[in-house]
Amino acid sequence: MCLAVPGKVISISEAGSLSRTGLVEFSGISTQVSLAYVPEAKVDDYVIIHAGFALSVLDQEEAEQSLLVFAQMDALSD
Repeated sequence: MCLAVPGKVISISEAGSLSRTGLVEFSGISTQVSLAYVPEAKVDDYVIIHAGFALSVLDQEEAEQSLLVFAQMDALSD
């Protein structure tokens, strides 16, 4: 099963369109991801991440709803 999760773009490194990367935060954990597929993404946007690549930009409300569902699933597993 593949899982894509939303994260918030904290910073962006512009080294060309194909090597554009960003620091993205997931529930307090930050990681560097490729933003090559979402050239429209900017700092403070929420993006869907899978396998180190941002695949799409989400609006803030949609991202927060997804994060709430993930938190509820995590609480159920405890």
